[in-house]
Amino acid sequence: MNKVKKKKNNYNSTVAGKLSWRILLTLVVVMGVLSFVIYSLSTIVLISETEDYYENVLNASNEKVRRIISDVYVAAVNTVPQVEDNLDNPDRMQLLMERLVEHNPRIRSCGISFVEGYYPQKGKWFCPYASRVDSTKVEGKIVGDADHDYLKADWFHEALAAKKGYWCKPYFEDVDGVTPLVSYLVPIRDKSGNAVAVFGVDLSLEWLQNHLLKVSKKQLKRDDSDSDDMDDQQQDTTKWQKGRYIFIIDSDGTYLAHPDEKRIINENYFTYADATPDTVDNYVGHLMTSGKKGYYPEYGGDEEDLTIEGYKSYIFYKPIEHTDWSIGLVMRALTVQILGYVLAGLLLFFVLIALIVVLLVSFVTIRQTTKPLNQLAQSADEVAKGNFNSWLPWVSSHDEVRHLRDSFRDMQLSLARYVDELQVTTAQKASFESELKVAHDIQMSMLPKIFPPYPDRNDVDIYAQLTPAKAVGGDLFDFFIRDDQLFFCIGDVSGKGVPAALVMAVTRSLFRNISTQVDEPHVIVGKLNDVLAEENETNMFVTAFVGVLNLKTGLLRYCNAGHDAPLIVEGRQCSTVEVIPNLPIGVMPDWNFTTQETQMAPGSVIFLYTDGLTEAEDIFHNQFGEERVVSILSNMQPQDGSPTPQEIIDAQTDAIHTFVGEAEQSDDITMLAIQFIQRD
Repeated sequence: MNKVKKKKNNYNSTVAGKLSWRILLTLVVVMGVLSFVIYSLSTIVLISETEDYYENVLNASNEKVRRIISDVYVAAVNTVPQVEDNLDNPDRMQLLMERLVEHNPRIRSCGISFVEGYYPQKGKWFCPYASRVDSTKVEGKIVGDADHDYLKADWFHEALAAKKGYWCKPYFEDVDGVTPLVSYLVPIRDKSGNAVAVFGVDLSLEWLQNHLLKVSKKQLKRDDSDSDDMDDQQQDTTKWQKGRYIFIIDSDGTYLAHPDEKRIINENYFTYADATPDTVDNYVGHLMTSGKKGYYPEYGGDEEDLTIEGYKSYIFYKPIEHTDWSIGLVMRALTVQILGYVLAGLLLFFVLIALIVVLLVSFVTIRQTTKPLNQLAQSADEVAKGNFNSWLPWVSSHDEVRHLRDSFRDMQLSLARYVDELQVTTAQKASFESELKVAHDIQMSMLPKIFPPYPDRNDVDIYAQLTPAKAVGGDLFDFFIRDDQLFFCIGDVSGKGVPAALVMAVTRSLFRNISTQVDEPHVIVGKLNDVLAEENETNMFVTAFVGVLNLKTGLLRYCNAGHDAPLIVEGRQCSTVEVIPNLPIGVMPDWNFTTQETQMAPGSVIFLYTDGLTEAEDIFHNQFGEERVVSILSNMQPQDGSPTPQEIIDAQTDAIHTFVGEAEQSDDITMLAIQFIQRD
């Protein structure tokens, strides 16, 4: 065997190269999707864990503040009955206040402000008051004079008119003007139910601020490993700058606690919210001031980004029990997302390393594995040139490549045999097609093909057309004139191809032979039927219409044998010839056929056709139909009288070509048109 000369191909165009790149592309897609899924799931878990963690931080801070508030609230509520029970003993009021501050380290100060002159012996103002000097000392005194006239203060009258105790708005202490305070105020009533004094318990917001920072510092320090070496103030400032802090606001949005102490009482949450272009921070603020609980944004939702202090942030918020305050925890979004970015970067790095390793391994392995394929491809080029004995590479492995090589060898042998057989088959096919062409020519030569057929006569005009679906067909038509009578017929043999063509030839010959001696249409059809029905082992039959037209009078005598009824065209009027269906020719011998008559008007045309016309289909299997045939005939506009036979057949031919389009012809189409023209 001849060895094939090797060709040098670009690696990327080889099977090995394509496989390598496809594997690489697949790995890139798979690893990319996997990385995205891992990143997304990790982010979801991370955010969920972070949400849970910071919600716990918020709950811990809220619980601590709630306890502080609750201690003050409970102490105040429990003291009210003692005060009301001792209203007749004004000197005991001072002792009650001092004991309250002494036994409740959460309380900074407290006092009872009586209405004007409630105790005449005490004067116009009487307000027993106690305050904490330090952790061990409590100082008591009576306050209220012209310089500190609480009787004119709004808070006094509002509390006096209140039905129950409440936390007042935060304020700065009158003495130093620096210490922020908030008080729980309760109206004191006598036995008649009249409000006679206001009992107030003061809580230092400065103390609350320091305590809140101390609680949150322990919870938030896990996010800042470098915070252990800082003092409290430095750590608080660091956390404020890094966007993780806790704050408290009242129902108006006024800051009661915030890492930036300058904001306490002096500034309002909505002042900063109104300064931003978005309204999400305002929305969250209204949720907090209305006593709602939750966090924003909820992960996985379609909420807009929340911007606080110029950074996209998360916020957890919750109301504080026994107050109209709300505590919030702000966490910068980047704090959560940065871990996801780091994870994605690590995944991308390992994906790239894995891709490089896989590509190198794939390159070496695939190149070695597909080497025989390249040699087989070169051998295929030689086979394509006709060299069926070209050299094939030897494959030692027992795999698909070995199987392909063996199959290729079998293909070489099969191709050699096939080429020899093809040469014989081609010669036979050429001979058969030549014979079919001769058969077609013979069949067409048996039919009238010169139109007009009788140019020397002025009493009749005839035009016909036969289009077989195959090389030869089973449709027929014929006509001739004898004794001033036009004998004509049209027929359709069952089936197609050569058998139908043979029956067609026999039928046409019988029609000629019989009608030269017989004038009656039913006799002609009967004799045709008897001959074709005799020994009809193939069960083939012929639908036919036989007519005899008197060219002097226009009387048309006819006999139908299972064929479509012809149409009479007179001017723009179109009507169907009334026929008795009868059986087709060749079905049953000795069948009694009947002759019918009709009078044709001068200039009228009888149009005959086979079912190949009405049953022609387009690509959607819609049929041409008899209604469309009639419509075409009715809408023709001849210049003078009725349309000519050729005009009729040409119009039908154009219409059917337009209707069928690219659909393949499925049946023979035959049309015959005869116009009676009365002699002058």
